[in-house]
Amino acid sequence: MSAIPAYAVGVLCITGGFTGYLRTRSIPSLVAGIGVGALYLWSAEQIKKGAPNGIEGALGASAILLLSSLPRVTKGPVPALLAVTSAGAGVYYGKTLYGLQNHA
Repeated sequence: MSAIPAYAVGVLCITGGFTGYLRTRSIPSLVAGIGVGALYLWSAEQIKKGAPNGIEGALGASAILLLSSLPRVTKGPVPALLAVTSAGAGVYYGKTLYGLQNHA
C-alpha cells in the first residue's frame, strides 16, 4: 500500500481550492479544497507511518470528493479531473482495504 496517491490528490485539492478562490473569490472552493486536501494529507501520513485509519480516511476523502464533483462534471475540465482522480484514488484504497480485511 502506498501513501503517494493520497499525497498527490491532497496537494491537488488544496491547489484547486486556492485556484478556485483566486479566480472567482469562491470561499466554498477554498474551504472544500483545504478540508478535503487536509484529510487526504492526514491519511497519507497515517498510511506512511502504518498507523490506523489512514486507508479509511483516504477512502472517505475520495468518496466526499467524488460525490461533490459528480454534479458539476460537465461544467468543465476541473470538476471532471477531480471526479476521475477521486474515483481512481477511491478504487485504489478500496481494493487495498478489501485486501487487508480478507487477509486479516
